[in-house]
Amino acid sequence: MKAIIPAAGQGTRLYPQTHTKPKGMVRLAGKPILGHILQNIAETSVKEVVVIVGGTMKEQIIEYVQTAFSDRFTFDFVEQEDAKGLGHSIYQAEPVARSDELLIALGDMLFENGFDTFLSAHDELPKSDGSIGVKEVAEPSRYGVVETNRDNAVSRLVEKPEDPPSNFAISGVYIIENSNALFDALGYLINNDIRGAGNEFQLTDALQRMVEQGHNLRTFEVEDWYDCGRPETLLKANRVLLERTDADGEEKLSDSVIIPPIDAGEGITVEASVIGPYVSIDDGATIEQSIVANSIVGKDAVLQGVNIDESIIGSNADVQSEANNLNVGDNSSINF
Repeated sequence: MKAIIPAAGQGTRLYPQTHTKPKGMVRLAGKPILGHILQNIAETSVKEVVVIVGGTMKEQIIEYVQTAFSDRFTFDFVEQEDAKGLGHSIYQAEPVARSDELLIALGDMLFENGFDTFLSAHDELPKSDGSIGVKEVAEPSRYGVVETNRDNAVSRLVEKPEDPPSNFAISGVYIIENSNALFDALGYLINNDIRGAGNEFQLTDALQRMVEQGHNLRTFEVEDWYDCGRPETLLKANRVLLERTDADGEEKLSDSVIIPPIDAGEGITVEASVIGPYVSIDDGATIEQSIVANSIVGKDAVLQGVNIDESIIGSNADVQSEANNLNVGDNSSINF
């Protein structure tokens, strides 16, 4: 089995953080989003990973992945030159992934459960061409939606419908046994310029074409997931991950009040401050005479005399004097 991680998205919902780094490289709870996904996949039997990259900052992803995980996975990096949707992104992997069993994991989704749980759930289902992780939600029109028939096989999929056929939302994890059928469906959409929601080529539409062609898809339920493509859910994921991991920040800090859990990188300076709970501090950051809670502080950022909560501070940002709720991009300077 191969894993495919589409990581070429521009991450516009995370501006200004993604002006200077790919979405997957935004750090929370000790490592980039992409690092958490790969660490999760590393707990399965998957040995090969295809990462879809794109844009001018793709080298950041390639360098990080090769440095941090080359001892665990064999990687293929495939470029999506034009951002034409998730389906188009996955289709770029066809030359290196056709005929393989696939685990597709979106590059901005983190889950309560691990991918090993999802693979086990898939194995317990009746034989199928693939399965889709779903969760019942209150507002299904915001998501891709799955409708199943009486024997729990997928009968219909639709992306962001105005009138949802069910409350079961596609969560962003897919296990595909018949990748030939998936790539055929994606190729049909792209070659015939059949675009869906957002005027993009949607993976949901390709899966629907598989159903229409007689292929059998099933579903398994997932626990909560966190869409790290939005600031508010990025901060929520940071809190959850800090609670679940052995954060090692507390012992690195002195001359300050520390309220765990926190994660602190290397070479940071914290003086006369109150840090925590739920704070991630990247390498080289400086925090002086400040109160910081429920926040993510980027690499080499400087905070002086601030009181912040529910904030994201980018790398090399400089924030001084009064503040309380910020989303500050890399290399910014704010003085009050």
